[in-house]
Amino acid sequence: MSIRHTVKVRGGAVAVMATVLTLSLAGCGGDSDGAKPKEQQKSSAASQGAQQPVPNGGQSAAPLEVLATVNGESGMVLTINSAQRDAGGFLTINGQLKNTGSETYVKTTPWRGNELKDSGTSVAGVTLVDKPGKKRYYVLRDTDGRCLCTTGLATIEGGKTVPFFAQFPAPPATTTDVEFSLPTFATATIKISG
Repeated sequence: MSIRHTVKVRGGAVAVMATVLTLSLAGCGGDSDGAKPKEQQKSSAASQGAQQPVPNGGQSAAPLEVLATVNGESGMVLTINSAQRDAGGFLTINGQLKNTGSETYVKTTPWRGNELKDSGTSVAGVTLVDKPGKKRYYVLRDTDGRCLCTTGLATIEGGKTVPFFAQFPAPPATTTDVEFSLPTFATATIKISG
């Protein structure tokens, strides 16, 4: 037998082995839970449940603090969860926008306000008012003129919740409460932490 024939035989043997292996695996892949004993089904379901990813990067979800809840039009609700002052001189507001209605909410254009139109569909129209200090704060912007806030809110489907954030210059340390205002929503007084 020449080397050439040996290669052909080996190549044919590999092809036969690959076919047998493929058929074997295909036959093994058809198991259904109906063929397993009930104890194995429970064990399998439990192990599958244990493999499900946990939200928040594996941490259990802690209940969020609610500083304020304000109603908007057409069933929109804004919940403010934090107003955190940081050492860099900023105040970041975090929360959630929820469409409690069944229809998709599309009237988000007023939320962007008149100041930062480069941010597109956003919540750039949100303001804070420090009544004792008699000062209004607008959302910060980056060097390209875009807001440091939630963007891309053209629509919110019925029943959906989307995260909300907006960053402002921090009021003086003596200011502990500010009035929060987003167009089409009621005004809320929120407490600053940090």
